[in-house]
This record gives sequence, structure tokens and C-alpha cells, in this order.
Amino acid sequence: MKKYVCSICGYVYDEAKEGVPFDDLPDDWKCPLCGAPKSEFQPERKEEPAPKVNELPTETADLQKLSAGQLAAVCSNLARGCEKQYKEQESALFKELAAYFSSITPAVEDATVENLVQMLQNDVDAYPAVRATVDAASDRGAARSCVWGEKVTRMLLSLVKRYRAEGEPMLADTDIWVCTACGFVYIGEQPPELCPVCKVPAWKFERVERRAAV
Repeated sequence: MKKYVCSICGYVYDEAKEGVPFDDLPDDWKCPLCGAPKSEFQPERKEEPAPKVNELPTETADLQKLSAGQLAAVCSNLARGCEKQYKEQESALFKELAAYFSSITPAVEDATVENLVQMLQNDVDAYPAVRATVDAASDRGAARSCVWGEKVTRMLLSLVKRYRAEGEPMLADTDIWVCTACGFVYIGEQPPELCPVCKVPAWKFERVERRAAV
């Protein structure tokens, strides 16, 4: 008997306790805690050591000029970080910057679901190298951000893939909730009691207002 671990929230499916082999679960089975698909589960295994910094691809050391949209995201995240540390003035300033950069961000011409899947997959693939750099610097705050970021990105990727397969019926008669602490996205009538990623309570979730059909 094996154990399988959800890569999003860490939920452990124990075949011995459940009485059903993981492989025998239906393809549409989802994590009972965070709703992640079966594909996000991996056999439980011991942690492997992260690659050394000098083994990372040289591209990770290259500095890239951030776009207005990327700067908006960075400022928005910094605003949330300041808010969590009760630095209201700094949070307000970062929110102003985020709003400004958002206002000058050009429309994305190739905003297709397929392109979004590819971009999210690229982000997921890049996290091991980023985490190795953070671990080498012994930055606990950044390490936690990497853990949260990777889990949230994996969940977004699984949701977008599901939307690609199911289309609008996936969102019918339900709501979309976003954790204001870590960005975890949950689809359901009510948000989870605790965020599967950062463990904040349900009141920290905000419901996404969707545009009415034209």
C-alpha cells in the first residue's frame, strides 16, 4: 500500500486507510481538501536535496527588464506583504503604484487559454531553480513565498487546464474565491474553512465578481 501527496495542499491519500488503490480512483476524482485534480498527486517520497547554486542554469542570473504588468503584480504583492505587517502607509503607496502600472499595461493580443497554460507551465518548471537560490541564501521569508507561489501556480494551471477541457459549464452555478493572503484560487459555493496553502480562515477569501454575459 502506498501514500500519495497533493502537490497543492499536502493532503495525503493513504491507500491503507482509504481501502481503495489510488490508481483505481476515477479520473475526475479531486483532492477533498483543495479540489486539485488527481494528476496533482505524487507518490510519497523523501525530500531530495535541492541543486547547488552553481549547478543552476546561467539564465537564472540574467536580469530582465520588467514590463508594466509585471511591475503591477510585484507592487500588488508588496502591498499585501506590507498589509500583513500592519504597515498601512507603505501598503497604500504600493497599491497606488500597482494601480498606475495596471493602467498603462497594454492589452494582450494573444490572450488565449492555450498561451495561458503554457505560461503557467513555464512558471511551474522554473520554481525548483528559484527555490534553490533562495535556500542557498537562507532567506526564510522568500522560501515561504516560493512554497506558496509554486502551490498557487500549480492550482491555477490545473484550473486553466480544466477550463480548457470543460469550457464555461465548469463555472456555471458556482463562485470563484481568491485568498487575499497567498492568491490561492478555489471554485465552489463557499470558500474553504482554511486556505489549503497558507491556512488563513475563510473570511480572508474574496469572491471574484464576474461580468454579466452580453
